[in-house]
Amino acid sequence: MSISKPSTAKTSDKKKTPDEQVPLRKQLISLLHGGQAHATFDEVINDFPANLRGTVPANLPYSAWQILEHLRITQRDILNFSAPPTGGYHGMKWPEEYWPKSPQPPATNSWDQCIAAIRSDAEHFHSLIENPNSDLYKPFRWGDGQNLLREALLVADHNAYHLGELLVIRRLLGAWPK
Repeated sequence: MSISKPSTAKTSDKKKTPDEQVPLRKQLISLLHGGQAHATFDEVINDFPANLRGTVPANLPYSAWQILEHLRITQRDILNFSAPPTGGYHGMKWPEEYWPKSPQPPATNSWDQCIAAIRSDAEHFHSLIENPNSDLYKPFRWGDGQNLLREALLVADHNAYHLGELLVIRRLLGAWPK
């Protein structure tokens, strides 16, 4: 008679089922919404004076417009990487395709269109995370082992960093109300 040894694997080492990923999904969505330890997207961009959106403060490399558009471009790229459109994911050239060259928005409605695109892409990204059929830990078939969890953390980290820059620009330009 053979006696099998008890498993030494910890419960936390086992792959989480979709139902077990629900609490993590909720935390990721909360993190992506922001505002827990930082100013929210809306707080930073609301009422940003139109005449200052293309101003590059002294000793800084970018205008508020360039940072906002960079947020849009990067978030869209991460969304396309996480859920490739028909035809698959096509990487972009760093840094030239991730940053607008002009400090000025190209048109009077560009700021508002950029914000709408950021919000729309964020909603699509949230739906990927909330989808109970998506495994947050499963590496994508493309890339170098990235998974949806990693990409969600990347979006949250990247957005928080650049929203902080936008807030500093507002302060430097005398346009931060708080």
